[in-house]
Amino acid sequence: MGANASSLLGDSEGPGPRPKLEDIPESCIALVLSYLDPPEIAKMARVNRAFRAASSADFIWDPKLPSNFSYILSKLPDQGLRDKGRTEIYARLCRPNTFDDGTKEVWIDKRTGGVCLAISSKAMTITGIDDRRYWNHIPTDESRFETVAYLQQIWWVEVDGEMEFQLPKGTYSLFFRLHLGKVGKRLGRRVCNSENVHGWELKPAQFQLTTQNGHRAVTRCMIQNVGNWANYHVGEFVVEDSNSLTKIKYSLTQIDCTHTKGGLCVDSVLICPSSSEGKGMFSVDAEACTK
Repeated sequence: MGANASSLLGDSEGPGPRPKLEDIPESCIALVLSYLDPPEIAKMARVNRAFRAASSADFIWDPKLPSNFSYILSKLPDQGLRDKGRTEIYARLCRPNTFDDGTKEVWIDKRTGGVCLAISSKAMTITGIDDRRYWNHIPTDESRFETVAYLQQIWWVEVDGEMEFQLPKGTYSLFFRLHLGKVGKRLGRRVCNSENVHGWELKPAQFQLTTQNGHRAVTRCMIQNVGNWANYHVGEFVVEDSNSLTKIKYSLTQIDCTHTKGGLCVDSVLICPSSSEGKGMFSVDAEACTK
């Protein structure tokens, strides 16, 4: 009887091989990965070949892509991206992608999938931009667009722009990226020429945004911090219908003609989900602003 029990337990053959990670079915791995955030999926994909193969399953990435990703792809010059897998599409959209002749960029937050936009100063209407006595476009590697609008001197500062884009539902924030002083390089080192900076300490500038569905924000702010880029928070707007185009108008004005203003660099306007503000996406200078 003891012998029979011993043979049933397989003592004579010894223990069988222990299961390995490679033995887990790929479909099971993919299902587990679908519950993780994109950065976590990327880490797990480095475990072994099975995890790497499972991480490329389309059903993992479909819910992580923004609802308007097809619209975003339609705006990009590279239309071949439409035929790629969802993994490659997500990875590509996590990098800045230019459109509208290089004057705008769109990307998604690799952690949340939130859609972000940047609009170059070249896509804005700037009063006096065609007169080099007042404004110039100067090249700089401190701009994602490699050029900024630089103000020499003027009485009336007016910068306007508008953007029409299909955005997912949510609350978004809009910023102007500005710099006091002319940025450049000398002997390979960064320099800031502030000799033309004047007039900004006397009166606040006014920032404004409006949308076609009635959202409006007005902020008045002293432009300061010579030598440093700052993102000036204009306000927030809400997108309620992700299937419709959202039209946003924005402006920066300082039209007090009792004094001239100069030495301002206008780089871009930034739009991002408000939930991203405090997570290191942008350095926001909002303390000096009042609504």
